[in-house]
Amino acid sequence: MPEPSIDSTISQTRLQVWLDIEERTKPGVYSQVFESAKISKLSYWLEIVFSAAIATFGLVLNSPAVIIGAMLISPLMGPIMATGLALAIGDLYLAIKAVANVAASVAVAVALSAFAVWALPFHSPTAEILARSNPNLLDLGVAVFSGLAGSMVICRGGGGGGVTALPGVAIAVALMPPLCTMGFGLGSGGNMEVMGGAGLLFVTNLVAIVSSAFLVFFLVGMNSHSVLSELKKFQEHDPLAKRLSHGFLGRAFSGGAQVRWRILILIVLLGSIAVPLRRALLQVAGETLARGAAESALKSLAPADTVVAKQIQIGRDEVAIRLISTRNVPEAAVQRAESAISARTGRAAHITVQAVASRSEVADLAAQLAAPAPAPAPPPVQTLDEIRQKVIARVGPAITRAWPAEVPLAGFDVAFDATGVICNVKYQAARDLDALPLSMVERGLRTELETDRISLHATREPIPKPVRGKNQR
Repeated sequence: MPEPSIDSTISQTRLQVWLDIEERTKPGVYSQVFESAKISKLSYWLEIVFSAAIATFGLVLNSPAVIIGAMLISPLMGPIMATGLALAIGDLYLAIKAVANVAASVAVAVALSAFAVWALPFHSPTAEILARSNPNLLDLGVAVFSGLAGSMVICRGGGGGGVTALPGVAIAVALMPPLCTMGFGLGSGGNMEVMGGAGLLFVTNLVAIVSSAFLVFFLVGMNSHSVLSELKKFQEHDPLAKRLSHGFLGRAFSGGAQVRWRILILIVLLGSIAVPLRRALLQVAGETLARGAAESALKSLAPADTVVAKQIQIGRDEVAIRLISTRNVPEAAVQRAESAISARTGRAAHITVQAVASRSEVADLAAQLAAPAPAPAPPPVQTLDEIRQKVIARVGPAITRAWPAEVPLAGFDVAFDATGVICNVKYQAARDLDALPLSMVERGLRTELETDRISLHATREPIPKPVRGKNQR
């Protein structure tokens, strides 16, 4: 195991004095971090299961309070910090344990979350889920400073609460919610957009915390004589650790000259992550600028009290705005607003304005619709003679059609009584008609007039004799 140089020891001593870190506490810190990386602890896996379940339901319920509770339970900070410490002091055995623990924890959390989401009857992404699907460069900054803070707390002895007792850091960096967001994307049918964004956020947090932990542990001198002596004692009692430390990989990993390579690897990882995060940050900045320009243009088009609804859609190359207002907007004003938005954002702007009735007009119309409809005017009163004339006009053609053609019809009249309409018919014949033809006429009237309240009274008149002329004898 290489010894630290005199210059690095002096600088590390000064830094640990400034940070109030005592040399005698370093072996205890190492033992504490080493314990947190154990993969066989039942309590650790129970905390992983509990925090994954709580975070999944918090994301689905869109509840920030529940998600914060899952962050506090999650023990993932332990093996991640152990990875940074292993890189700082060159402990290959601790690095393998920590990395295996992190990989297994990620697999368990994602699988449990995916199963829980698959079992749910709905798979609608909430605001909390979408918020973890679009990381940017600011998330990298949060993770870096969270890792620095967590590493300093650990170097000072964990604040009396151990490696996992870092509630502020755990809430700030939020390791479990991105994993459960990945599980949501997997359990809801393989939503690659959600899974990719959440996966990038988790990798960002992971690399940033490991890099920050490495930096702090290295600068405060966690590779001091006391820590390395403690490490040697452990390696002598653990066969696997002893075999790894005396092997080629162990010697190469712990060599002092290899520190610069470990630093270079971390820098490359951070740079690789920063590229898509920077692109996402620029996209967010562009969308924010475009939305601000759109809001400013809408204020110039219509006062706020005349706006019924508005929709602003920000695309990669255009801004689409739909405005519903109670005031007509001139086409020239719309074109000026589109030009102003395009000049500020560099994107094509399309504004659609729809004019509707004002609120007072809508209220008046609603009041009119709610009022009862006026009663219809009563029909004009008809005299009895008018009624009689209408009945005669209706009954006359029916009598003509129903009366026997061989018997001359002299005339008819109608009368009314309590039973209905009485048709008084006069006919000319040498003798009275039988009851059968009269009943057939009465039945025909009832059928044609569609009523049973009609009766027939027939009166025979004698046939007039022809008048004889003077030449007739």
